[in-house]
Amino acid sequence: MPFTLATWNINSVRLRAGLVERLMREEAPDVLCLQECKSPVELLPLEGFAALGYEHVVARGQKGYNGVAILSKLPLEDLGDKDFAALGHSRHVAARLENGVTIHNFYVPAGGDKPDRAVNVKFGQKLDYLSEMRDWFHAERPEKAILVGDLNIAPREDDVWNHKQLLKIVSHTPIEVDHLGAAQEAGGWVDITRQDIPQGNLYSWWSYRSPDWDAADKGRRLDHVWATADISSSAHSSRVLRAVRGWEQPSDHAPVFATFDL
Repeated sequence: MPFTLATWNINSVRLRAGLVERLMREEAPDVLCLQECKSPVELLPLEGFAALGYEHVVARGQKGYNGVAILSKLPLEDLGDKDFAALGHSRHVAARLENGVTIHNFYVPAGGDKPDRAVNVKFGQKLDYLSEMRDWFHAERPEKAILVGDLNIAPREDDVWNHKQLLKIVSHTPIEVDHLGAAQEAGGWVDITRQDIPQGNLYSWWSYRSPDWDAADKGRRLDHVWATADISSSAHSSRVLRAVRGWEQPSDHAPVFATFDL
């Protein structure tokens, strides 16, 4: 049975519960992974989601910051979480579907403004987080798994609106791209979005600072769907729902979708 999965940095799930419910009604993914929920788990607005069929939830949260949740129409088994770089943040959670597929939901640290760990602690934390992801995937190489989330890195030249201008901007610096690539290689992960859409500029995030984000189109592809090689060939129908960025009081991220025939 095929299932469709979506990932979305919601930038406060309580503030934007109505947008989550709208996406559930209009697009109805079987599994919806949210990042930056900014809420303790006990305060997540789950009743409205359950009423739309999303009765299964595996989540980790904290007050005001971070937070990840997997909302599903399909039964889930909680597989726990990892505190990479010992930040004490709710940035990862994993769950298993009844078909044996493991889903990892990540919210990688943004990394602050300056791409230099000597002057910016947050940038160092981001690199350390990615290094520990790499080491974990080396030690426990994943199988039959999907990794999604806001990884806060746009790795390819066509994942940003201007490669040359962004080379020294956090999220597209060579050292970040290298660290993300090492984590991807360690786990044998396949970038499903680019497997399906191999060519052309593709973005999932547009800054709130732009007065007309759509016309300016200064985007970055920060949100990703990966799968292990053993199931990557089952994936198809990847898409970024750009129009969602234009909904009223939106997140600055758009949802990213993929379907798996598993």
